[in-house]
Amino acid sequence: MNHATEVFQPLQADDPPQVAGYRLAARVGAGGMGRVYLSHTQGGRPVAIKVVRAELADDPDFRRRFRREVEAARRVRGAYTAELIDADADGVPPWLTTLYVPGPSLAEAVARRGPLPVPAVLWLMAGVAEALQAIHGAGIVHRDLKPSNVLLAADGPRVIDFGIALASDVTSHTATGAAVGTPSFMAPEQASAGEITAATDVFALGQTAAFAALGKPLYGDGSAVGVLYRIVHSTPDLSPLAAELRPLIARCLASDPAERATLAEVVEWCRQRLGRDADAGAGPAVWREVAGPEVTVPPPVPDPIPVHTLPLVARPRPEAPEAPEARRKRRRRTALVTGAVVTAATLLLTGLTWSVMDAASRLRDWSTARTSTPDPTTSTRPSAPSSSSAPASGTEGQAQGTPKTSGPSASGPTAPTAPAAPQPVPYPLVWLDEKNSINVKEPIRREDHKGDIRFACTDKGCALESDTSVITMLYGKPGASLDGCRIALKGADSRRLPLAAAAAGSEICVKHPSGDIALLVVQVKSTALPDSGVSFVYADMTVWRA
Repeated sequence: MNHATEVFQPLQADDPPQVAGYRLAARVGAGGMGRVYLSHTQGGRPVAIKVVRAELADDPDFRRRFRREVEAARRVRGAYTAELIDADADGVPPWLTTLYVPGPSLAEAVARRGPLPVPAVLWLMAGVAEALQAIHGAGIVHRDLKPSNVLLAADGPRVIDFGIALASDVTSHTATGAAVGTPSFMAPEQASAGEITAATDVFALGQTAAFAALGKPLYGDGSAVGVLYRIVHSTPDLSPLAAELRPLIARCLASDPAERATLAEVVEWCRQRLGRDADAGAGPAVWREVAGPEVTVPPPVPDPIPVHTLPLVARPRPEAPEAPEARRKRRRRTALVTGAVVTAATLLLTGLTWSVMDAASRLRDWSTARTSTPDPTTSTRPSAPSSSSAPASGTEGQAQGTPKTSGPSASGPTAPTAPAAPQPVPYPLVWLDEKNSINVKEPIRREDHKGDIRFACTDKGCALESDTSVITMLYGKPGASLDGCRIALKGADSRRLPLAAAAAGSEICVKHPSGDIALLVVQVKSTALPDSGVSFVYADMTVWRA
């Protein structure tokens, strides 16, 4: 069975088609920091791209921490880690790219097949311990090691997600002093906001190994407060664990960080227990059994066919230098051709001039004939009596056949003119919040929530909504035009646009049922606290009237 449908989900309407030039092939998952997508390098190697949530990206402190952590993660190199390939802490939104590991997480494998056999747990602990050695060697404490951050590849485990890892040479506390990590896999000092060291990750390694062996968290389920209290104040019951695993896991879970096993000791202990299997390299067979069938990774997304293409022109091949005599002959040919072209153009221009003059002369003759020839309908009509010998200048002149100078009857049918292109109408700095709305038609601003475009927030985030208009976001270089919006709106049918991926400079196209098209360019977005009552969007709007 292929688990591709379980691992990869198709992109949704609020997913960008590409991030920093990486074309996205599928959605892999989501976490507290953001969403993870599958993409490929230029050479076709699969990579995982994590895009930071817009709410976090709006926080300057988070950006500073993220930038520092990315710089530290670049130094991590190890056989059991997913190497960082690329990142941009200043992107809109921030993102990072790592090598994609084709395999389920430990959490997924245990949920599918149940607890792992003892040899697999020993291989797991040895591989994760080597990964932590590489991470600690780069000056990083992971701080969030857990089953979902351990991927099971065909050749061994991979430790991923340094998203909340902090460089060990800086403060171990967060800005607020709160604990960072997942409650069920925290160390006591982490749960009580104490000093964080490399031994903190060793405690998490013991908990992760116990989860793999038991199929459930060692400190039980329930509320986060209850789990953290048991981690800090109680000793776990290790009796359900296999006898071969208890001593090592017990040392990893010592309440005093100084008494915990070192990573080198963990690796050596596991090698001794595996014996000949370790020397013979029997790990891959174990991982194939645990991880299940290999997942088929979707292929790279091809580049879109450009809307406007230029004809292919063959490049001229370099020619050998010409001899002096050949150059003289080519110049004479060029002069003759040029002279012929000039002569032909002169004759053509002369012919056109005579044609225009002849047409103008005939038009004058026709107009004169029309003026001098009386209207047969008026020549038989008796003249009105006049009290004066001077003719009247009004209606009598028309009765004598004076042509009218306007109207189709006088000048003949007019030639049809091409419709003028829609002209942009700017509406700068349009404000949208949960109390007002905007129309595409005049008047633009409404002091209620009944306009064409509304701003709404729920516990899942904020979005633009409409009962009448289709809304879509543009991705790519800024500077959208009417044609760009027409292309983006072709085939679109969504009337709701989540704003998670929007930021200052984002461009949003709206199509009204009347045919009017509007372009909103976000200037300021505040959606970090949907329930605070201060969420809003400030945008410049341009409307092309149909």
